[in-house]
Amino acid sequence: MFGSLPSVVRNHVAALRMLLVFTVLLGIAYPLAVTGVAQAAFSDQANGSTITQDGKTVGSSLIGQNFTLPKKNPDDAEEVAQPDPKWFQPRPGGYDPLVTGASNLGPNDEDLVKTIKERRAAVAEFDGVAPEDVPVDAVTASGSGLDPHISPEYAREQVERVAQARSLDAAAVRKLVEDHVQGRVLGFLGAERVNVVELNRALTELK
Repeated sequence: MFGSLPSVVRNHVAALRMLLVFTVLLGIAYPLAVTGVAQAAFSDQANGSTITQDGKTVGSSLIGQNFTLPKKNPDDAEEVAQPDPKWFQPRPGGYDPLVTGASNLGPNDEDLVKTIKERRAAVAEFDGVAPEDVPVDAVTASGSGLDPHISPEYAREQVERVAQARSLDAAAVRKLVEDHVQGRVLGFLGAERVNVVELNRALTELK
C-alpha cells in the first residue's frame, strides 16, 4: 500500500505508527497497570496516606500540621497564630507543601542561635517546664519543614499541658503517647518517633 510512496513519507508513517503504539502501551496500559497494582496492594499509600475523621479527610500521616488557635483578626497577615494548648504541637515550621526546605543556617549563625533561644523560652513557658528540659526538636525545624514526627521526649513533655487543657487524666494521655511511639526503621535505622498528626487524631477519641 505504501510501497509507491517516497521513502521520506514511508519513514514518517512508520514513525507515526510507533508513536501510536508506544502511546497506548506507555501512556495508557502501563499507567493503568501500575495504578491497579498500587490500589490493590498499597491502597493507603497510593491514596496519600490520608487520615479521616467523621468520614472527612483531615490530613495525611506524611505531612505535618500546625495546631493553632484561631487568629483574633483573620484578615491580619502580620498576626502570628498561637499554639493551641489542647493539642500536641509539632516541630517549628510552616507545613506548607508548596514551600519546603530548610533554612540552611549553621549552628554558629547568630540569627539561628537567637531564634532557638526564643523558641526554647516560649516552649518552656507554654508547656510549664524548665528551659533545659526542652528537647532539641521542639525548637528546630526538620530538613523539609513538613516532617509530622517529633521525638518521644517532646511528646512526653507535652502530656501534662494537654491533659490539663482537656480535663483528661494525665496517665491516659501518657499511655496514648506511648502507644504511638514508633520504633526505628528495620530495628536499627533512625530514631524512635511519634507522628503528631496521628497522635492528635487519636486524642479526639480519648474520653
